[in-house]
Amino acid sequence: MVKHYKCLIVDDHPIVRKGIRDLVLCEGVCSKVFEAEDAAGALSAIGREPWDLVILDVSLPDKHGLEVLKEIKLLQPKATVLMLSLYPEKEFALRALKAGASGYLTKDRAPSELLKAVKELLAGRRYITQSLGDLMVTFLDEGQPAAPHSLLSDREIEVLRLLGQGKPVSVIAADMALSGKTISTYRSRLLEKLRLRTTAELMRYAIESNLTD
Repeated sequence: MVKHYKCLIVDDHPIVRKGIRDLVLCEGVCSKVFEAEDAAGALSAIGREPWDLVILDVSLPDKHGLEVLKEIKLLQPKATVLMLSLYPEKEFALRALKAGASGYLTKDRAPSELLKAVKELLAGRRYITQSLGDLMVTFLDEGQPAAPHSLLSDREIEVLRLLGQGKPVSVIAADMALSGKTISTYRSRLLEKLRLRTTAELMRYAIESNLTD
């Protein structure tokens, strides 16, 4: 008996959503596909019904994907989530897996690998690329990732990302639904933890670390 899987695709780019939708439908791995362009749409869909698979972009216009992932797992603890991102694996993959994702793929991967990942996750298994597996081994051998920002909290990473985009404190506060004072505190912590002196240096660090997409 063929099982009918429901898939939720969350990405703010219509072309990306269509490409993933066509792939999983044409290959017959999913029978029902719903699309959401932002965190609000994704969480609304999660609240309405259970999904066999959620393909979630890390970078969304209204909320960071890691925050969305955590909210999804609160609403549906057994939800299977595949994170899809422009960010290199070394920047966010380990964070995503720790937060409850079942797999992580960068958007430069071939469609065939995305399809393979989807099939693995729908079969109840995790999907770890060879490069991510090597990264995890390195993490275990060394005890911690090499990049200084790897030790930051998810909120600190998000503030750093938005600062790297050139956004002022007031705009970041509005984006994250926090007070300006709280964002300023986060900025001070970032300066201390990354051993930097100015907001301009934080911006440069975020850009050079590929955290601003």
